[in-house]
Amino acid sequence: MKAPIKRILLGLCFAYTLSISAQEISESATKSITQNTIESDKHKMLLAAVKATQMEDILDKSGPFTIFAPSDAAFAKFSNEKMEQLINSNDKSELKSLLTYHMVAGNLSASHILRAMCKGNGKASFTTIQGKKLIAHMDGYDIVLTDPVGNTARITAADVNQKNGVIHEIDSVIVPSQM
Repeated sequence: MKAPIKRILLGLCFAYTLSISAQEISESATKSITQNTIESDKHKMLLAAVKATQMEDILDKSGPFTIFAPSDAAFAKFSNEKMEQLINSNDKSELKSLLTYHMVAGNLSASHILRAMCKGNGKASFTTIQGKKLIAHMDGYDIVLTDPVGNTARITAADVNQKNGVIHEIDSVIVPSQM
């Protein structure tokens, strides 16, 4: 990467890191991932999937976790019908695979992701609980996640802090290749 472009990228990363760090901690940081998902109007489908896979206790009492949480609009774009099939299926393995594809162990704030991207010349890699890599990069002012098969999701709301992790809302469902 040419020096001026690298400086611009580093400057953007630094500015974004400062703006994220300046946010005050919200009331959601005193509740668990499960509790806040229950209260969210934008994550009803995600909550239904978490309940169907019986992951509420894990997301309530364990952690920390980083959840790249598709909004209900993202699930609708993916397919509400497919989600209903997965939720109502007797075999929940595909649904659990889909959920864990959106989870990373640890508390990855947006500033942490940006710092990792700065160190990685514009890209950072994070391993999901499922064991697959998500690559983060910038597209304009947005952090975009890309999985090994090329599926992408844009972080639309960053750093919704929880007492046991952080949620970043994303605009698309990232689908594992085995689905």
